[in-house]
Amino acid sequence: MRLFKTKWFMRYARQEQIDDHSLLEAIERAERGLVDADLGGGIIKQRVARTGQGRSGGFRLLVGYRSGNIAVFLYGFAKNERDNITPDDLDTLREIGATWIAAKKEHLENAIKEGILTEVHYDNK
Repeated sequence: MRLFKTKWFMRYARQEQIDDHSLLEAIERAERGLVDADLGGGIIKQRVARTGQGRSGGFRLLVGYRSGNIAVFLYGFAKNERDNITPDDLDTLREIGATWIAAKKEHLENAIKEGILTEVHYDNK
């Protein structure tokens, strides 16, 4: 299983102090079948806790996801900032997610070299 963050998501996670350990936990839950919401088109929504709080009041992360293969963190928002994303935003995320999910290894490696993606490694726990 390979996990990635998009450039936009990297900035968001840094700003909101969402660490890689939290991202790994979200995907580990998904791998056990504990998906907070399946939004279709390979996009899932996983909740991540704020520091010192529970997941219910924390962040919502939208992830391009294929079980056992790849997860790409695409977008995040705090529950107190918005209830959900618009249907148009979801369509866009589905297109982006589908592209990354279907990407060949060479394309992923090039995206990492260009700074478009960053890989989240399990040894970052």
